[in-house]
Parts: sequence; C-alpha cells; structure tokens
Amino acid sequence: MGNKFICMSKKDTKNGGIGSRSKRGSLSKRRTSVEEEFLHKQALAMAIQQHQLSQRFDNGSMSRRLGSTSSRRRAATLSDPFSTTAAKQLPEFLENIKTKKFVLVHGEGFGAWCWYKSIALLEESGLLPVALDLAGCGIDTTDAKNVTTLAEYSKPLIDFLHNLPEDEKVILVGHSSGGACISYALEHLPDKISKAVYLCGTMVADGQRPFDVFAEELGSAELFSPESKSLIYGNGKDNPPTGFMFEKPHLQGLYFNHSPTKDVALAMVSMRLIPLGPMMEKLSLSAEKYGTGRRFYVQTLDDNALSPDVQEKLVRENPPEGVLKIKGSDHCPFFSKPQALHKILLEIAQIA
Repeated sequence: MGNKFICMSKKDTKNGGIGSRSKRGSLSKRRTSVEEEFLHKQALAMAIQQHQLSQRFDNGSMSRRLGSTSSRRRAATLSDPFSTTAAKQLPEFLENIKTKKFVLVHGEGFGAWCWYKSIALLEESGLLPVALDLAGCGIDTTDAKNVTTLAEYSKPLIDFLHNLPEDEKVILVGHSSGGACISYALEHLPDKISKAVYLCGTMVADGQRPFDVFAEELGSAELFSPESKSLIYGNGKDNPPTGFMFEKPHLQGLYFNHSPTKDVALAMVSMRLIPLGPMMEKLSLSAEKYGTGRRFYVQTLDDNALSPDVQEKLVRENPPEGVLKIKGSDHCPFFSKPQALHKILLEIAQIA
C-alpha cells in the first residue's frame, strides 16, 4: 500500500538520454525535469516519514473501561506498543495476539479508503488488516438504489468470512452504521469472529433499526422531509427514496469537527450516497449466536453525529464485554485520532 518512491541515479538518467547533439537542449530540459521529479518524490517521502514519526508518539488522550459490565469482563495489564522498547518487544508482543487479522468495516457513505491510516499502523505492527467496501460503497460497482436489505449491504463482508480457512477467525471493527453489519455477521457466522469492535457504532439490540440510533441526533424530521435535498430518489420521485446524502455543510460539522483538512477533502470527493433500506431494517439477533460474541465498544467523546450520551445509552442497553473511550475524537477517529484508535485496537487484540 502507498506510493512507491523510485530513486534514479545520474547514471540512469544519462543512459536514458543517449541521442544526437542536436537534441542536447531537449535532453537537458528532460533531465532537469526528471531530477526535479526525483527531488519532489524524495521530499515527499521524507515528509511522510517525519509525519509518521511525529504521530507515533502522539497517541492522544484516551481513557479505558474494561471488564465493568459483563460476567466475562476483566482488568488486564496490557503492553504499550509505542513504548521506547517497542522495537525489541515486537516479536513477543505479536505472540500475545492470537488473532492477527483485522477486518475493517466502514460506516454510512464511506468506503475502505477511510481506513488508510489504520491499515498502515496495523501493518507496521505486524498485523494483517483488511478493509472492505460494502455493497454500493467505495469502489464497489453495485448501484446503491438496488441495495435494499442489510443482507445485500453486508454481502461483501459475509462472503469474505465464508471464504476464510476453516480454522481462521478475525477481529471485526465496524464504524458507525457498519456496527449493524458486524452484528449481522455475528448472528450469521459467529464461529468466524474472535472479537467484534463497535467504533462509535450502531450496536443496536434485537428488533432495532440502525437508523433509530441517529434519528433524534440528526433531526430526522427536517432531513427527511419531502423538501429535503438530502434524499435520493433512485427510482423516481413517485417512489420512496432509495438513498440519503448529507449536504457538505452538514457533513463537515457532524462528522469531521476535529479531522485534518486533507482528510475532510478526501472524504468530500470520495463519499457516496447511503442506501436507505439497510438503515431502516430491524435486526434479528439471537442470544445463541449474536449473544455469545465478544463485543467491545469504543466511544468517541467529541462526536457530533453520535453524541457520547447516545453512545453511553447503547452500551447501557446492550452491554458489551468492554468499553474504551477516545477523548478529543470526532465521529471519525481513523482521521482525527488514528494513533489513539490504533492503541485501543492493539489492546483489544491482546485481551485473552
């Protein structure tokens, strides 16, 4: 993943510039252009490296509450992969993690692209992250108007889990409405899931809809009125709306109040409309399957899309095994607090 920076020696550039003397002026300009491009790439590589180093020790303010709300909860002493001895401890640190594959599931309107920072950090830690595009999202070619059920929406995730080797399990991470998808997966393929992490996610109970979590928070009466510019009528105005897309001013204030400008810009050009059908579907979750899963909830404490109060209510009404919190994070901690999120994911992975 990422850009490849190819270093070219002067010898290489000379070998590429063999020609007649009449072309020397042109070749000289071309060589200057190549050298400038090389220097630009070299500077960019150094800038990225410096950014990673500066971020490595800026974990953000984070609080943790583990083992407080179910019979299986426990206190745990967890190693810090960002300590000064991290490099020496890395092999031992990996030995303490039984499940090394993370499957990252995006929320409404997003795609696999939103996890780029988390993917890089997990890979650097020796783990195996996989980010998926749900149906009609990211670069998935499904027309969103045809995604009408949670089963259709979650199909890429379910297919991925089905195709895992028989004895392999993964850690699922579901952001926002992606929480409903990992709940669906817990119900249908519990044996493939080691742990399920709800990142400011829609951890709804049996019989609830993902949309119910957001309804009061987002002022649904106004946003879903017939005059709303956010509704998408994929099958024509005479039929019910098939999708939803926030207007950009709403989106920035709700989702990205602490996210870097460059990440907001990326989101503005990458987000797609949200299929309404899956958001309006009531989940059917059983105690025998979903109820036996190991669930963890990560709260974002400066979230304007899903407030801390709403997240606390979800945790209270449908208690997980552990609750962790990221201070100073908006609704997209993979943008605003990637290091703090990464540390939490490693902590959860280490819990026996």
